[in-house]
Amino acid sequence: MTTVEQSIGAPLTRVDGPQKVTGAARYAYEFPTPDITYVWPVQSTIARGRVTEVDATAALALPGVLTVLEPGTAPRLNTEAEGVSADLFVLQSREVAYHGQIVAAVVATSLESAREAAASVRVGYAPEPHDVVLRADHEAAYVPEKVTDGSPGFVERGDVEAALAAAAVRTDATYTTPVEHVSPMEPHATIASWEEDRLTLHDSNQGPHMAAQLMAALFGLDPGAVEVVAEHIGGGFGSKGIPRSPAVLAALAARVVARPVKIALTRQQMFALVPHRAPTIQRIRLGAGRDGRLTAIDHESVQPRSRIVEFADQTVSSTRMMYAAPAVRTTVKLAPLDVMTPAWFRAPGHTPGMFALESAVDELACELGIDPVELRVRNEPELDPGTGKPFSSRGLVACLREGARRFGWERRDPAPGVRREGRWLVGTGVAASHHPDYTMPSTAVARAEPDGTFVVRVGAVDLGTGARTALTQVAADALGVPGERVRLEIGRASLGMAAFAGGSMGTSSWGWAVHKACRALLEEVSGHAGVVPDGGLEVAADTTEDLRERAELSRHTFGAQFAQVRVDGDTGEIRVDRMLGVFAAGRILNPRTARSQFLGAMTMGLSMALLEVGEVDPGFGDFANHDFAGYHIAANADVPRMEAHWLDERDDRLNPVGGKGIGELGIVGTAAAIANAFHHATGVRVRDLPIRIERSRAALRTMREKAGGRGPGIR
Repeated sequence: MTTVEQSIGAPLTRVDGPQKVTGAARYAYEFPTPDITYVWPVQSTIARGRVTEVDATAALALPGVLTVLEPGTAPRLNTEAEGVSADLFVLQSREVAYHGQIVAAVVATSLESAREAAASVRVGYAPEPHDVVLRADHEAAYVPEKVTDGSPGFVERGDVEAALAAAAVRTDATYTTPVEHVSPMEPHATIASWEEDRLTLHDSNQGPHMAAQLMAALFGLDPGAVEVVAEHIGGGFGSKGIPRSPAVLAALAARVVARPVKIALTRQQMFALVPHRAPTIQRIRLGAGRDGRLTAIDHESVQPRSRIVEFADQTVSSTRMMYAAPAVRTTVKLAPLDVMTPAWFRAPGHTPGMFALESAVDELACELGIDPVELRVRNEPELDPGTGKPFSSRGLVACLREGARRFGWERRDPAPGVRREGRWLVGTGVAASHHPDYTMPSTAVARAEPDGTFVVRVGAVDLGTGARTALTQVAADALGVPGERVRLEIGRASLGMAAFAGGSMGTSSWGWAVHKACRALLEEVSGHAGVVPDGGLEVAADTTEDLRERAELSRHTFGAQFAQVRVDGDTGEIRVDRMLGVFAAGRILNPRTARSQFLGAMTMGLSMALLEVGEVDPGFGDFANHDFAGYHIAANADVPRMEAHWLDERDDRLNPVGGKGIGELGIVGTAAAIANAFHHATGVRVRDLPIRIERSRAALRTMREKAGGRGPGIR
């Protein structure tokens, strides 16, 4: 074949762009489906107890209502299925585990009828006392055997207490992060339809293959009897990693009425029926010599779990490998509460954990009088401190150095609370970013057509991140043809085993399988003297064995985040003037889509730092702010001058493509960089997120008190 210009590394415009801007791209709820019906959930108004009665008389009398589902009459699910979360056992029990749980549902011929009828269903309860507030000293808190990344809940190397006692300098502080809710533009939505014992879901989810396997197990079906279609997804942020209760409800309803059923959550329902990020209470103790070398790290995180499912976020995992210290202890404690099970969300675990760690490192730098960039560089390990394995690549120091150069860090006055621009206090901060480089086995099929075009099929999904575009580039380069000759098919479970789009593992996992299939196809074509026969040629690839044969290395991505913050000395208003991120994430497949990913992640981190908080109502067990009027996320006016850069990191021990995941890396250090900049601006440390205006004003009062009532600060 003729040599063509390399596609990987080119800023290719999204291949699905025309479909999206013309409205041709179909999302889950938009597939034309004849004889459609609608299901509307009835949600619990108590946080704990038991359903004693479901009175559906009024609902069934309304026009268009087909049936009312309730515990005891809904179809039975396979609640013994291995690997299926109890959160998916919809309407299988009368027990209420959290406020907002689905306790009944109405199926009707129109959306309006279903919603009206659901409001008329009367549910009786036997309520029990509930507990929904996380406390550091919760009497039932315990250390789980494992957390979500498979590591133990408790890990210690060295004698931490002795090292802390002997340290020349020590810091000890507690940091908190709140409940955070997912806010994808496309809510969770499903169309469920049955043909005898075959189930088809048009579903907004991040992993069709995994979703199909789970739904097959839950409904007692053969593994191949479920098709999941997820052609276009309007964001997921982890919440769509597996099917959630609305998708199960749609499938149950469709089976009962023997017609296709639709569901799309309202924004308010998203806050109650979609898992959130768990709040955390984290205590970090650091010990170091006067030279800044860390001698001890103790990181404990207390976080909630639901009473029905143990979910333990890997909040402390980054701490074990970020910095060289001979004594390190990490502990996760879970407090069982009457809440929905928390779940994956925007770099799960690493985001809140690194906020605490990177804030603590900044506090240590201040205590020592050492530049916070230099302090991090001094504690750079040669091997992974947690495992002892060599790093496949580790670009943290290079990111810190390059970021400092681009940000103009050398001009920074280290003294906090002294820079003024009119009524504004100005400060700058830095934090490191980290995310593991995960790769999972995947399959792909590559086909050569007689007309000189190629079809590549892989069970990937595109959440809006540009996966279609990047995979087209991978296939084009592997085949040695222009991208215009490649047609990519993704977004269906029937396309084969594939990693889900989460953990920043999608493109690297799928790309490996696509590359392998395309290279094998070239060999097949060569075996036919370079001529594709009339019926075409097709080959399949599976990376399972390839992954098993990889060298035992520690594989991660790193970054450095820098922020400049202004605080109004009169009102406490906080503005982020500038954010800069420099990242080391392997080979960047498409700089256009990569930049978009990094900027989007940093925007989420800004939102986390200054705005996002789920306000738990202790009395009712729900969230007081359950819509965008009360739950604030960053808008255009909040996003400052942002810059995203990356190193030319070539790591040939990852996969044949050389790419690492980037989707979550940009969020991890952002909140800490902003919090550290706030401290530099005011001289007051805020350890509880978000730093909303109430906390800012309290910090200014503290600042004024420290100054003896003089200078800026709220009176």
